[in-house]
Amino acid sequence: MMQGAKNKLSLAGSVSLGTGVMIGAGIFVLMGQIAELVGALFPLAFLAGAIVVGFSAYSYVKFSNAYPSAGGVALFMRKAYGPGTVAGTFSLLMYVSMVIAESLVARTFGSYTLRLFKVENTSLLVPVLGVALIGVAYVINISGNKTIERTANLTAVIKIVGIAILALAGLAFAGFPPVSGWIGTGQSVAGGGFNFIAALALSILAFKGFTTITNQGGDIVDPHRNLGRSIILSIVICTFIYTLLALSVASNLSVPEIVAAKDYALAAAARPVFGDLGLVFTVVLAIVATVSGLIASVFSASRMLAMLSSMKQLPRLYRGISNPALVLTVGLAITLTILFDLTRIASIGAIFYLLMDIAIHWGLFRYLLNETKANPIIPLIAIGLDVVILGAFIAMKYQSDPLVIIVSVAGFGVILLAQRLFMITHTDSNGVMHMEMEMADETVKTPQSGKTNMPDDMNM
Repeated sequence: MMQGAKNKLSLAGSVSLGTGVMIGAGIFVLMGQIAELVGALFPLAFLAGAIVVGFSAYSYVKFSNAYPSAGGVALFMRKAYGPGTVAGTFSLLMYVSMVIAESLVARTFGSYTLRLFKVENTSLLVPVLGVALIGVAYVINISGNKTIERTANLTAVIKIVGIAILALAGLAFAGFPPVSGWIGTGQSVAGGGFNFIAALALSILAFKGFTTITNQGGDIVDPHRNLGRSIILSIVICTFIYTLLALSVASNLSVPEIVAAKDYALAAAARPVFGDLGLVFTVVLAIVATVSGLIASVFSASRMLAMLSSMKQLPRLYRGISNPALVLTVGLAITLTILFDLTRIASIGAIFYLLMDIAIHWGLFRYLLNETKANPIIPLIAIGLDVVILGAFIAMKYQSDPLVIIVSVAGFGVILLAQRLFMITHTDSNGVMHMEMEMADETVKTPQSGKTNMPDDMNM
């Protein structure tokens, strides 16, 4: 999207959008699920997850500083692997996982809103409210970057201040949990290290929204510097908030109490401090978190889809409507919200994300170390961590819900086959793919043509 300097996102606006995606619905439901796996060690699981994400973020910072673009991950894949099936397949994995996350957030908004008004989560009202939220996100996104930034700034402040109040009040009321309890738990939790690794897979889901910041390259001031800064600042802010909140929950509730109320663990932890108003306060925060998270995710996903089309990794988007990438993204999110139970789909989205993440690190290590001036050791460490965590997550799902594995493999196969067939449609008789990027004001050749300058903006 072509933007004048006055209409571009500031660094603060970018961080607000990034934390808006990261501090979404996940933190309000993951706390209890992680505690169920590792007991009183769950605050450490969030810290360990932040360390893993820190290694992972290195590749995205290097890519963003070198190649800022509205396409984000899609452009990174193209730079690393060249135009074709591999770049398109892993870029689509990222896009699909983002749309799945949007639908999950939308349904979570419906569930929390009904909880606030003491209405049962009926199969009709939850998707209706979810679709309404997606509609609001669409309206805000078509209103322009400044409207998005102002909305993101406001909701980010409400959310961060509110969660900080919950965490600090809880710690002031009950004090810090004893470290001796962590040591005992580590020796007694069934499953040991495997369960902790599985919990890391869940804690990473609370951070993975930082990748959407890479899609702001065409919409942020001084992208070569500010994209990387925004990624780092967003992760640091979320690490502090998550850890503080986890310690507060651990101080006010026993592990059995957390597990018993795992879908609303934060609300249960607020009750000893705030009484019955704690539930209302926490649910309102969850609603704000889902609203801001969905707005930011739709913003990033639609820009990624537009870039994939411009790269000819997808068919050309219909130009008869304004901003077709945004319309298509919102339409897909609405469809998923209406038709599917997203508990399993969220797991599939996590698998897709981790596969894409491994491809990002390998592309940086194998092909672009010199161009990005990256340290080769860090992406290798990130790959190793991703492989271990993905393996543990798949093993856990194989034991508890093998259908997730079957659908994930099938989904990956469909995306791969569709990409391969589409690539054939613009490959000439000499085996050369015609993949010149279609831009509003210029056509940018691929790296294979010898011209590697990439635009910062694109017209959607």
